[in-house]
Amino acid sequence: MRWQRHESAGGRADPALARRRVVLACFALAGLALAGRAVFLQVLNTDFLRRQGEARHLRVVSVPAHRGMIMDRNGEPLAISTPVDSVWADPGALPADRRALARLAQALGMPAERLVRRIAARREREFVYLRRHVDPATAARVMALGLPGVHLQREYRRYYPMGEVAAHVVGFTNIDDVGQEGVELGWDRWLRGEPGAKRVLKDRLGRVVRDVALLRPARPGRDLRLALDRRLQYLAYRELKAAVLRHRARGGSIVVLDARTGEVLAMANQPAYNPNRRDRGPRTARRNRAVTDVFEPGSTMKPFTVAAALESGRFRPDTPVDTRPGLLRVADATVRDIRNFGLLDVTEVVRRSSNVGAAKIALALPARRLWSVYARLGFGRATASGFPGEADGVLLDHRRWHVVEQATAAFGYGLSVTALQLARAYAALAADGRLPQVSFPRRAGNAGSERVLPARVARQVRAMLEGVVGPGGTGRRAAVPGYRVAGKTGTVRKAGPGGYSDTRYVALFAGMAPASRPRLVAVVVIDEPRAGAYYGGEVAAPVFARVMAGALRLLDVPPDAPRGPMHVALGAEAAT
Repeated sequence: MRWQRHESAGGRADPALARRRVVLACFALAGLALAGRAVFLQVLNTDFLRRQGEARHLRVVSVPAHRGMIMDRNGEPLAISTPVDSVWADPGALPADRRALARLAQALGMPAERLVRRIAARREREFVYLRRHVDPATAARVMALGLPGVHLQREYRRYYPMGEVAAHVVGFTNIDDVGQEGVELGWDRWLRGEPGAKRVLKDRLGRVVRDVALLRPARPGRDLRLALDRRLQYLAYRELKAAVLRHRARGGSIVVLDARTGEVLAMANQPAYNPNRRDRGPRTARRNRAVTDVFEPGSTMKPFTVAAALESGRFRPDTPVDTRPGLLRVADATVRDIRNFGLLDVTEVVRRSSNVGAAKIALALPARRLWSVYARLGFGRATASGFPGEADGVLLDHRRWHVVEQATAAFGYGLSVTALQLARAYAALAADGRLPQVSFPRRAGNAGSERVLPARVARQVRAMLEGVVGPGGTGRRAAVPGYRVAGKTGTVRKAGPGGYSDTRYVALFAGMAPASRPRLVAVVVIDEPRAGAYYGGEVAAPVFARVMAGALRLLDVPPDAPRGPMHVALGAEAAT
């Protein structure tokens, strides 16, 4: 027995020991293999791990480009892009803890249930905006929570320093910085920048750790300098708003043009809106009425009727026109004056604003000649200013005119215009018969203009319009002390389903100064004044006077009126 135990102990190996040795050998080989693999990957061949790491943490992100600045003619800002942060999240990476989401909602300033619903509805996405364009304090509160899956993205928000004062001209952009109204829309391609792209390294929480490479540089939008003068713009806005409130009017518009270049120096409307507010009020308040809304111009068309008559050679400024007995039967219609003016000459027809006189002059001309002058002055077609939504107005072809249409067109009924079209036509009278090209952007020099009237005719009509603002004229309240002013009043009955109203009017004044060598042209439109007075000479003319007086002073235009005291009548007007 003793020999057998020895044999067993010395002649044969212990199975347990053998197994242990095999296992240790396997572990040793595995360790050597792992060590060899580690040396291979981390020392001899690093590309693989680098590619795998980059695949998990390298991302291509957009580089935002700011929109070009909009400035007035003197370089003052009208629209600026300011950098802001937007909060976004990866719903799959957000914590499921509702208390954490409640803290996030509180930091964002929104109801928790609303945030939960938004995330739940977009759970399959990897990118969801939680709130756009937040202030720095909100962004700091959100990031201080340290929630996984919540990030900031740099964007730009548009800011309008003049608010509602220039809102109808400048317009606004949406939350994605795309133009929606006004110059922002009409010149969107010019102003909009092109985003760039870069490759960045992010950590496991999605935060950018390092910029790796710039793939495409961002191209900022180009700046745009408008012809608008913010000083004149504020003046026009202030006076128009005051007049609309004073007369309890439904609305109003004012346009101020440079008579030499056709540049829009000021344009305001009421009601207005604040483009810095996201809600921006009712849609009707966003409309640039001076460009988009049409109206019958009334007596402000009489100077162009007279221009056609003077151009024909059949009339002179002193040609007599019999307006007795203050009415004129034309087919089945009756043209009336407010009273019997008796025997007038052409100049007095304009100064007294005689409808009968204007109709008789028009009926003495071929319809084609009268229509031709209106068409040459730009009525019936847009001004090609480039402003979005500009209306064409209405000017029927003369072949569709009957005798009544020819007579009523002479004093501004049966056709429709915009305030901008009317201002441009008066600019042709101011520029000795040359129709300027209207421009919202500032011009480097004078653009081409079109000869539409003989210079002699334009000067004669301009002289007649000076009489309108002088003693005995309907536009005495448009006078500006120290300056010669030429212009015309208009009071238009508004048309409705049952015909022309006896209670709803549009009050107008269109004019220029200084009349000796016009620098500025302005048109004032007050829609439905309801506080007593409604004549253009009472409602619109004073607005013209105040705006023109301030504008001439701001532009340092020298006076051209004779020295001495000037009496400005402030009483009620008796005519249109």
